[in-house]
Amino acid sequence: MNKRRIKTNKEIGERIKKRRRELGITQEKLAETLNVTYQQVQRYENGTNSLNLENVQIIADALSVPASYFFESERPLRVAEETLPYLPSDEAKLLKYFRKIKDSTSKNIVINVARLAARGEE
Repeated sequence: MNKRRIKTNKEIGERIKKRRRELGITQEKLAETLNVTYQQVQRYENGTNSLNLENVQIIADALSVPASYFFESERPLRVAEETLPYLPSDEAKLLKYFRKIKDSTSKNIVINVARLAARGEE
C-alpha cells in the first residue's frame, strides 16, 4: 500500500512564500488582503503557525491558486514548453474584485469597460 506523506506546516509555508514571490506580492500586501498582520504571514511562511483548512482556502484564493497547490509534490515538469504562473498578479487582483461584485448590472459594466479598454490596445 502506498502511504502518502503528510505535508508539514513548514512545507506549506514554503509554498505560500514561493507563490507570493512569483506574484511579486510583499508580506505586508498579502497580510492586508488576508486581514492579518504581516507577522502572521511570516509565521505561516516559516511554518511556526498551523493553518486550518479555512485559512488555506483563503490564502489560496488570495494567491490565485487552488488549495491543492499547497499539498502537491514539487516534481520536475516534463514538458518542453515554459509554464506560466496560475494568473499574473494584476489579473488575479481584477478577478478577486470582480468576484466580490454581487449585482449583475455592475458586473456587466466592468465587462464592458474591460472590452472597451481592450479595443484601445488592438
